[in-house]
Amino acid sequence: MENRTRKSILMWLLLSPLVVVILFPFAVMVSTAVKPRAEVLAYPPRWLPSEIRLQNFVDMWEATRLGPAVMNSLLVSVAATLLCLAIAIPAAYASSRMQFTGLKLYRQFLLVTQMLSPIVLVLGIFRLMASLGMVDKLPALVLAYVAFNLAFSVWMLQAYFQTIPKELEEAAKLDGASTLQRMRLIFLPLALPAIGITAVFVFIYCWNEFVLAMTLLRSPESNTLTIQTFSLVGGRYQVDWDHVMAATLVASVPVAVIFALLQRALVSGLTVGAVK
Repeated sequence: MENRTRKSILMWLLLSPLVVVILFPFAVMVSTAVKPRAEVLAYPPRWLPSEIRLQNFVDMWEATRLGPAVMNSLLVSVAATLLCLAIAIPAAYASSRMQFTGLKLYRQFLLVTQMLSPIVLVLGIFRLMASLGMVDKLPALVLAYVAFNLAFSVWMLQAYFQTIPKELEEAAKLDGASTLQRMRLIFLPLALPAIGITAVFVFIYCWNEFVLAMTLLRSPESNTLTIQTFSLVGGRYQVDWDHVMAATLVASVPVAVIFALLQRALVSGLTVGAVK
């Protein structure tokens, strides 16, 4: 027991510099978000505020129109996640259970698409959406997010589907169940953990994405949370850093809570289907 305690203390001592480096930006963000404005740029800097000013969040919410941006991000993220899963689940089932010509090439294609960054295709996506008349519309952002997350979702789900015993499907087939019935009654209940983890990854990507949103959206009414937060800094002569940090904290809290609650599940989801 003493040996284990010593090892734990030693590991924490070795990791403490890394922990400090990682948490330092968040500490500055929280400290600035609750500081009086006069202390934000004070010299010498004050690391701890003289008073905890929660009114900064109320002022920020009213001055920056963050509420509509939060709703836009929520609508886009939820819609993209649901649509992505609706397409990915049948595709993953087909690639994991059905044999057809080009299956190996199809799986390699899924991997290759993950090597492409959105910034490489952003001009083509903009021209496509412009030709369809969908620029500055939230559905365009939903379709773009689905396109960039679909291959990842199919790969995650097909790896898990392959771990489900084929005997269950064969038994259902003998009972007269169709392909859709087997997928709905057998695969979906058994694959709920993998579906949930995939949904979390897709949602977080959509919630944090900036480049595509900045390219496709134009009007302030369509701004997502990332663009609205950026607008508090970009192109301004004077930046209200207390508002910026308060908005950043509001944008970070949902993702931080999801990671804190689902930490083990998210880590295990990275290796889903790796061991049969």
